[in-house]
Amino acid sequence: MCLIGLLGDVSVTSRRRTTIQNRIKCCLFDHSRRKQQDSRCFHHSSQQVSFKSDPMFSSSFLRLILLLCLVSSSFSSTTSSSNSTAADQTLRPQEELQKLTLIRQELDKINKPAVKTIQSSDGDKIDCVSTHQQPAFDHPLLQGQKPLDPPEIPKGYSEDDGSYENSQLWSLSGESCPEGTIPIRRTTEQDMLRASSVQRFGRKIRRVKRDSTNNGHEHAVGYVTGRQYYGAKASINVWSPRVTSQYEFSLSQIWVIAGSFTHDLNTIEAGWQISPELYGDTYPRFFTYWT
Repeated sequence: MCLIGLLGDVSVTSRRRTTIQNRIKCCLFDHSRRKQQDSRCFHHSSQQVSFKSDPMFSSSFLRLILLLCLVSSSFSSTTSSSNSTAADQTLRPQEELQKLTLIRQELDKINKPAVKTIQSSDGDKIDCVSTHQQPAFDHPLLQGQKPLDPPEIPKGYSEDDGSYENSQLWSLSGESCPEGTIPIRRTTEQDMLRASSVQRFGRKIRRVKRDSTNNGHEHAVGYVTGRQYYGAKASINVWSPRVTSQYEFSLSQIWVIAGSFTHDLNTIEAGWQISPELYGDTYPRFFTYWT
């Protein structure tokens, strides 16, 4: 909207006055009421307004009108931009709400009903889940199946190898899961929010080939092949290496592998790992993983 107040007594010839009025008619009206208002910029009242015949004054007057119209146009554009920004900001809470709804749906699938819950001193909650309800049985090919009993140890092998048991932090209080259940750390909203997406949560951070050397993954591997195996075990030292960012990780594990490292690799993995992206801290944690 262009608003102009004329102060003082001004005079100009009739012909020049008509020219000036014609030049400013198109800009001095309320854009929001364009259809309701008269096309003229001014309604002359009973009080006569006179214009001076000074050419310099006429030129200055036109410049003033043009400047005010430009300021009005800029103000209207700024207001429109502000309204658009406000509209965009109102959409963000809706998107966040949709994301949180999706996360809670995934948590309902991941966190199984607990027979017992143990509160760990480091803040974790450990759910004791029935073995037949563990997440592995969410796989379509395993639904309705029962956990298999481990095979008998072949003759000539002993269960006692002289190793000692090192309890996890949550069990140091003397709490334990009942027989027929397994301990599973409860997944939280914050765990899933740290992932790059809900779909990527729980997956390996990157695909690593054993023979790779230039992808930033430092590792050492020892392996055996060509025999008949009844099981596998490993004695692994637990360390607390320093990781410098959320997306770094460190682990030590044992793999049972079928297939090759190209397109048909299947693994069962167990060990400890430090992963700020998964757990939100730098503590070494026991994990299992399978494909």
